[in-house]
Amino acid sequence: MQIVRPVGRQAASRKYDLLTALGVHACRGDKHFQRLVLRFITLIVARYNWQTDELTVGQREIGAMWSVDERTVKRELAKLRALGWLVQKRAAVRGRVAVHGLDLPAILSATASAWEAVGPDFVERMRGPEATAPQPTNVVSFPQAAVPPPDDGTLWSRAQARLMAEDPALYAAWFRQLGQVGTEGGVLDLAAPTRFHATFVSTHHLPRLLAALKREDGTVRAVTVSAD
Repeated sequence: MQIVRPVGRQAASRKYDLLTALGVHACRGDKHFQRLVLRFITLIVARYNWQTDELTVGQREIGAMWSVDERTVKRELAKLRALGWLVQKRAAVRGRVAVHGLDLPAILSATASAWEAVGPDFVERMRGPEATAPQPTNVVSFPQAAVPPPDDGTLWSRAQARLMAEDPALYAAWFRQLGQVGTEGGVLDLAAPTRFHATFVSTHHLPRLLAALKREDGTVRAVTVSAD
């Protein structure tokens, strides 16, 4: 299945679909995550160039749009980069603002579990038709399967395999990057790549993590996620 970058014919509807996916996904999170995604959507609508995949805007201007100071802008942009949704293409140098792009596969992977809430027609549009011929250069492949965890027989790798089987998109977005730090007294400690990642998983997905671990080892009574 393929997803076409929103340019050319039907570009407007594809853009709306992408923003809808982000909005519905945000509604499933807490108020802090909802605010982050709202700011991201505002930035896309106001300043993102769909043709060149470039977001070229200064932190002062972003702060004005978001009604926040530049320190908050830096923090929020770092969160979006940690999610993999925003990718820095060129750092800010010599008075020139940084240039960012969107990682469409990462956004699609993160929001896929929310598509069905919009409707089957939306799911079909987002997944796209089966590829039957060579695709043009403006096609971005939709990730059909998450990268499987290492088959090393550890408790966490077995739990990861279970989580991937249950929801590949959710696994790819939030569980794949977690690593086991240790286990003691029935408590499994996991490390996340960023503090935001650790906080988001702890807030939204801890029950799912614990359930998967308990099915692999009934002696597990708790799981913690902290920044690496």
